[in-house]
Amino acid sequence: MKIELNQTVRPERVLTGLPVSPGIATGTAWMSEGNQLQSPVYTLSRDLVEAELARFAEAQAAAIRQLKKLKGKAAALPPNAAEEVETLLDARIQMLGDSRLVRGVRQRITDYLINAEAAISDEIAILVEGFARMHDEYLSARADDIREIGDRLIRHLLGTPFEAFKHLPEGTILIAEDLSPADTMLLDPSRIAGIAGMLGGMDSHTAIVARSLGIPAVLGVSGLFDGVEAGDSVVIDGSAGRVVVNPQAETERDYARASASLEQDRVKLATLRHLPAVTADGVEISLHGNLERPRDVAAVYETGAAGIGLLRTEFLFMNRTTMPSEDEQYETLRDVVLGMGGRPVTVRTIDIGGDKLAPAVREHLGEPDSALNPALGVRGVRLSLAHVKLLEMQLAAILRAARHGPVRILLPLISCVDEVVSVRTVALRVLRRLKRRGLDVHDTVPPIGVMIEVPGAALSADALAMVSDFFSIGTNDLTMYTLAIDRDEDRLAKLYNPLHPAVLRLIQFTVEAGSRSNLPVAICGEIAGDARYTALLLGLGVRELSMAATSLPRVKQRVRSLNLAHATKVARSIMEQHDPARIGPLLDTLNAV
Repeated sequence: MKIELNQTVRPERVLTGLPVSPGIATGTAWMSEGNQLQSPVYTLSRDLVEAELARFAEAQAAAIRQLKKLKGKAAALPPNAAEEVETLLDARIQMLGDSRLVRGVRQRITDYLINAEAAISDEIAILVEGFARMHDEYLSARADDIREIGDRLIRHLLGTPFEAFKHLPEGTILIAEDLSPADTMLLDPSRIAGIAGMLGGMDSHTAIVARSLGIPAVLGVSGLFDGVEAGDSVVIDGSAGRVVVNPQAETERDYARASASLEQDRVKLATLRHLPAVTADGVEISLHGNLERPRDVAAVYETGAAGIGLLRTEFLFMNRTTMPSEDEQYETLRDVVLGMGGRPVTVRTIDIGGDKLAPAVREHLGEPDSALNPALGVRGVRLSLAHVKLLEMQLAAILRAARHGPVRILLPLISCVDEVVSVRTVALRVLRRLKRRGLDVHDTVPPIGVMIEVPGAALSADALAMVSDFFSIGTNDLTMYTLAIDRDEDRLAKLYNPLHPAVLRLIQFTVEAGSRSNLPVAICGEIAGDARYTALLLGLGVRELSMAATSLPRVKQRVRSLNLAHATKVARSIMEQHDPARIGPLLDTLNAV
């Protein structure tokens, strides 16, 4: 495909949005506007109903196969992107199973004697309207998932494949309203230089994939489709959140110099691997890596990370219909512990629920397919304690793996002391059972810590400190629960702000509670890997940060450049602010030093 340059001379125009993936890209605009399908509508005779049901079943099976194939491709993505995409694809695969959508389509074909395409369109419309009436932001976001599934089914019925991103030339700037998880599988970093989107937030799946692939991106750009035409020359400034359309020669030269400077900076960062993370005034900071899958343990090790601050165990359950055995879990965890060569590994127990769906768990534990609001339902430690056999099996694997190196246990979605006490009781029981089996385990349970990700946990941090060995603050969920904002809800993306005074006070309260009890406190959310927040977090008393391996060099550079005494002073000033709009400029002043 050849993109024709816009021949009309148009003035330079600057659009602004959210800087979700840093870097600078210059190229030619290619517009992705959704490719809306026109579904045929016709009536069936009664004797053709079975054939139409079979036709729909074939499209259903083909869509499932396609999504599973995309999941296979997702495995080649960087860890953060792979987990995000596979989770969302799992949700879509479940929607194509024995769901309300599928049952409704079949019933419409049978009862109303209409073709499958029309039945799908009608059922989608009813479901989406129902979500809208509930006035629930989480369910409104799920309506987009249902539309995408309907579009996929109709394409299979019509034999119209989706090939929007194939054959794009090098240097393409992708201009889109939004990108689905399936779209992200078609992104080729060697061809797509940058992304600008009307929708999406800092922690949307598009943002995570773009960061992981190293593609500069700006999302949440108002007026994007009015400001850009196919063939326009475009600069994406993913660091400042700017989309420059038809840049003047001087602007292009400025960005070329900035891009060359960024490349030099990347080379410089690579030299920090063996240097300690110590502030300019001599305070040592512990930088850890987040790990999504065992195969990436070498990448974390090679960055010089002090350990793994968050090993997510959901991967053991996500892409299968059978539960992993104790031995299988143990062998996987053992390999991770050995791969870190004596550096500590923090293993989080299963956090299935919310936006993470796992057929293996639901089929074998009898969990329902959905809840009115999964983010507020049976997930995290609540699921583990509701199904103690599941918890016992996972704890047994962790206790056995701890024999091969230092291990810590991290509990997700803790909201009260009783939950921690209950897990400790189970862990002691499992340890005694393992000893009776003659297995090689330590005499004591490894340190047990809690995720601080709901306001209730932060506000009761003093009490939780009495039954915990360490804290790890999950700022993604903490921000979401504190501000009542789904981070995947496009309409509220600009309100999702970890610098909101309420979020910062909960972080400060947790850190101070940990300090009073001499407990280590880590940050493992997205802000831990953003160098803009490093000085503030350290100024608040945090001494351990855990992040994606790709973020660690730049955060280490920031740590080594800052004076902690000054950062502490400015952090106090920031905590005195009541207006989120004033906090950002104060933080920028701190970072300018």
